[in-house]
Amino acid sequence: MSSHLSQAHLIPLSSRLDNIAPFHVMELAKMAADLQQQGRQIINMGIGEPDFTAPPAIVEAATRAMADGKLRYTSATGLAELRLAIAQHYQSRYGVEVAAERIIVTAGASAALLLACAALVENGTEVLMSDPSYPCNRHFVSAFDGVPRMIACEPAQRFQLSAEAVRENWRAKTGGVMLASPSNPTGTTIGNEALREIIGVVREQKGFVIVDEIYNDLRYDGMPFSAASLGDDVIVINSFSKYFNMTGWRLGWLLVPPAMVPAIEKLAQNLFICASSIAQHAALACFTAESLAIYETRKAELKQRRDYLVPALESLGFKVPVMPDGAFYVYADCSAFSDDAEQLSIDILHGTGVVLVPGLDFGIHAARQYLRISYVTSMENLRQAIAYLQTFLASYKRES
Repeated sequence: MSSHLSQAHLIPLSSRLDNIAPFHVMELAKMAADLQQQGRQIINMGIGEPDFTAPPAIVEAATRAMADGKLRYTSATGLAELRLAIAQHYQSRYGVEVAAERIIVTAGASAALLLACAALVENGTEVLMSDPSYPCNRHFVSAFDGVPRMIACEPAQRFQLSAEAVRENWRAKTGGVMLASPSNPTGTTIGNEALREIIGVVREQKGFVIVDEIYNDLRYDGMPFSAASLGDDVIVINSFSKYFNMTGWRLGWLLVPPAMVPAIEKLAQNLFICASSIAQHAALACFTAESLAIYETRKAELKQRRDYLVPALESLGFKVPVMPDGAFYVYADCSAFSDDAEQLSIDILHGTGVVLVPGLDFGIHAARQYLRISYVTSMENLRQAIAYLQTFLASYKRES
């Protein structure tokens, strides 16, 4: 055998990988899996995936699509009937008229964000976003050689950017703002008027606004609202994963200004061809009265879990500085127990079998002070987790 075949060849990797941080939650997930293999009971309150799966009508629609041979490529922009159904959803849920032609069906919200960043982010373009925020959002910007600028947001700001913060932090290289309402990890929304003011500041600077609304149908307080109502220059991201319980189906959508449609379609043709045809046909069943009734029942159950979990955590000594009004997360201040949330999460996992996520995944500012706690598990599991935490933290405080 030739000597060169037996030697490892190190292929140089792109320097942009240096800007992509690993997920701490995945390390915890591996630890939890190891413990589970050892026979430990694990209660996972770290995952951001609904414990509900797609209702029967969606599964049946997928089965019919396969049986009928609806397995071929669709248009890069998605099935015309699905784009129309999504547009009708904006009308019925939010009272907003949206042209179906502005909707691009994508391979999940991640693909939607990639397409938006590919179209808008130049080398060195700064994009303002809140700290804390979902880590992949900043990595999408970095993937196109942009610069995500994380702006520290305090509980008094609901952990969200404000118009004042955007104005103060806008620089020559700033291209736009990326927002999330409701937010991962905090579960907080941006008030309607506050969002209007932010968009106004960005318009003054002739920049872009991307609003991640993948949890938008999981708002528990107040009237339904979408950033789509604030002008057709606002770019909106959404997904079938969270409210519609279709995480593994990888289906989402992107709402763009009319002038952007050809550019996004061109990118989608080249980068993705199209979203899964089976998933698209199945998603049409999401908007029936039967399916929507199921989703609203599940949403009410999530709210019930939130209303139990927040006071239960506070009774243990956690602080919840902002009541989450959407999504399915609580961003809890754990400084009463430790000044290192990562180590605390590891200790809790080994001591109780409960998986909680440290704030380090979501930013830098005060990240070691917070845990993200997900309530996409049964009420029985939540009660059991609180009981385990109560016992563990009583002795943990004495040892600290």
